[in-house]
Amino acid sequence: MRLLLNGEAFDCPDGLSVRALIELLGLTSGPVAVERNQQVVPRAEHTSTILENEDHVEVVHLVGGG
Repeated sequence: MRLLLNGEAFDCPDGLSVRALIELLGLTSGPVAVERNQQVVPRAEHTSTILENEDHVEVVHLVGGG
């Protein structure tokens, strides 16, 4: 399936959960914020939220530092 991920086309397997997408992107260390079709996906719902073809997804990986 194809997503619009952070403004760019991104091909990924069908039936991918938000959590699986985070893992696929290698963003498992540290906090991640995800928005799907302009709706924030709560962290507690990352595993149960299944992405669909043409979803618009924004992923922000928070990095500490100074």
